Amino acid sequence: MLTSKERAELRAQANTLETTLIVGKGGVTEGVIAEAENLLTARELVKGKVLEGALMSPREVSDEICAATGADGVAVIGTKFVIYRFSEKCQEERNQTGRAKRKEVPKSKANPVRKSMRAKRMAAKAQREQRNAYFREKAIEKAIERSREKQLHGEE
Repeated sequence: MLTSKERAELRAQANTLETTLIVGKGGVTEGVIAEAENLLTARELVKGKVLEGALMSPREVSDEICAATGADGVAVIGTKFVIYRFSEKCQEERNQTGRAKRKEVPKSKANPVRKSMRAKRMAAKAQREQRNAYFREKAIEKAIERSREKQLHGEE
């Protein structure tokens, strides 16, 4: 089962894909399922199209292919659909070419804007503390200097 973030990322990747699986008036047959299996093994992400003469809707076709192949439906728009199934073969190829493995969803759901603002506030606070420490030292030095001058003037 895909999360909404993973589904959105896969939809974005599918925009540039060519339609490779076409379902005609025969509907979802053994040949269509076999071809979907081959494509999912080779590519992980498959874009398909249901022709006008088919007696099934694209949603029905997508659901049937997903049930038969163990894939997840990503999107159905108009007459086109996108399905995804993780492939060990593709993972090995990514590892060999040095591309990153599957992206991990960040565990922290922290708001990046809030995180940035907090970092700025912390940096400003550190700077203020550093400035205050400097002026505190200077004030102490001046006080010591004044007391020495008083002692020198008082002794004379």
